[in-house]
Amino acid sequence: MLTSLQNPLVKQIRKLHRAKERREQQLFLLEGTHLVAAACLADRPLVTVCHTPDWQLRYPELCQQIEQRAQRLEVVSPEVLRAIATTVEPDGIIATVERSSTAAPTFHQLGLVLETIQDPGNLGTIIRTAAAAGADGLLLSADSVDIDHPKVLRASAGQWFHLPMAVSPDLLATIAPYRQQGFQIVATLPTADRTYWDVDFCKPTLLLLGNEGAGLSPDLAALANYSVQIPLAVGVESLNVAIATALLLYEAKRQQTVD
Repeated sequence: MLTSLQNPLVKQIRKLHRAKERREQQLFLLEGTHLVAAACLADRPLVTVCHTPDWQLRYPELCQQIEQRAQRLEVVSPEVLRAIATTVEPDGIIATVERSSTAAPTFHQLGLVLETIQDPGNLGTIIRTAAAAGADGLLLSADSVDIDHPKVLRASAGQWFHLPMAVSPDLLATIAPYRQQGFQIVATLPTADRTYWDVDFCKPTLLLLGNEGAGLSPDLAALANYSVQIPLAVGVESLNVAIATALLLYEAKRQQTVD
């Protein structure tokens, strides 16, 4: 059992708290039983798994699955687990997984395009909501928070492994062909003349949502066929971007279900 905070493996995993190290090591962190189980369900290979003796007693079946798929399995003390976790009270298991570059998702009916999203909790919640609403996938601008940030993974509640996603270095170039194919591009802007209730979401649609504070860039907004707003009570400036995304996705789902 690993008990020393000076162990090389412990030091290596702790470095993965930082985005620069995740890029250099080409690894990211999974924290907690739910996420590790979701990775196993999605048949995602695990590189290193660290768990406490108590966790092994509580989850013997999952532990057997992990033994068969992890490259390295280590039993660690609770102190070591707390040291390598980004959460205050980890539940007993942490794994590392290889980063992998994936092709852009293929949109058929409803896709999300996110620009300069900075808050990992927002991105994780959006991923979770998009999967729940049946979106085809998600494109994220390269200047957004890391798509495999530990908090993004946790906020996605395991849906990170089920929603097709990719980071695009050039959103304009990536989504322009969809407009040529007949997709309607819908941008969310607070100054728009129409509301999101006025859009026919039964048509193939890409939803554009922007930064939590600045919104969409003018260049990306100009690519849209329609700009829409979410009606707000007097005195309310804006909604959280994850909430706004949920409203749009479920309006689309409602229309598609009714028709």
